[in-house]
Amino acid sequence: MIDLHVHLDGSLSPDLIRSLAQKQGVCLPDPLSPHIQASPHCQDLNEYLRCFDLPLLLLQTPQNMELAVRDLIGRLHAQGLWYAEIRFAPQLHTREHYSQEDILKGALSGLADAPFPVCLILCCMRGEGNERENLETLRLASLYLDKGVCALDLAGAEGLYPTGSYEDLFAAARSARVPFTIHAGEAAGPESIRSAIRFGAARIGHGVRLREDPGLLEEVLSRRIPLELCPSSNLQTRAVSSATDYPLRDYLRRGLPVTVNTDNMTVSQTTLLNEYRLLSLTPEEIRQVNLYSIQAAFAPESVKTALRSRLENCWVTIDR
Repeated sequence: MIDLHVHLDGSLSPDLIRSLAQKQGVCLPDPLSPHIQASPHCQDLNEYLRCFDLPLLLLQTPQNMELAVRDLIGRLHAQGLWYAEIRFAPQLHTREHYSQEDILKGALSGLADAPFPVCLILCCMRGEGNERENLETLRLASLYLDKGVCALDLAGAEGLYPTGSYEDLFAAARSARVPFTIHAGEAAGPESIRSAIRFGAARIGHGVRLREDPGLLEEVLSRRIPLELCPSSNLQTRAVSSATDYPLRDYLRRGLPVTVNTDNMTVSQTTLLNEYRLLSLTPEEIRQVNLYSIQAAFAPESVKTALRSRLENCWVTIDR
């Protein structure tokens, strides 16, 4: 099984949060869960993103980044994953005056001795006045590309900061030959996806609202641009009204290369198997989305070949 879209800060385990807080002398709220898990009454992406405040407070040193990456990899391995791309925004972890590169080096240390292939995606952030920070993130993605880092991303409040505003950033990414995915088509509609495609995104983070523009859907299909669907979080942010209305099967039927991912394991209280269960995927559908994940991965071809072989020789089942 493969997860191409999992955020480090949104996937810290409660046990690790308590451990890091104790080490840093941070007093945690009681109960903890409302501060790190999306409410059943969550109204939109902006409310959902508030659950990142506390985890980010605890991830401000290279040492804690290493611990967080190691812990997440261990949990993903225990869940049976074969490959994962973990993403985070280095600029959000510099409050203690460590540089973005210091923070990245800590995260890269967490990849050491991983029991299965894992790499990092570095997120630039939507916002105001952080152009320099985003360019530094791009510089690091280029510097550490194929050295534990596999791609660049753009994350954050999509509805407040339109994707189209980041044309210069991704022109620079293209010049640096850094592959990238972009969060688009979740809090904002098809126009966000259209901008991401125009910039040259190799994948679309979420893209669940693509169906709102049939012409754009046909363009994405013809260009074989993969979507990183995240069902639980898409429901929690109200990008989709219900699981029965979720467009994955329609996209599969049309031949779109869709993948299924967790997004934020803690904030959304999920695992990859839970995402499959949520949509009642059949074994053949699970096989297909994992095949699309292999094709879409920012992984070396040798890793993809090994993953294809593994997929050919297994059959995923789900206990319902």
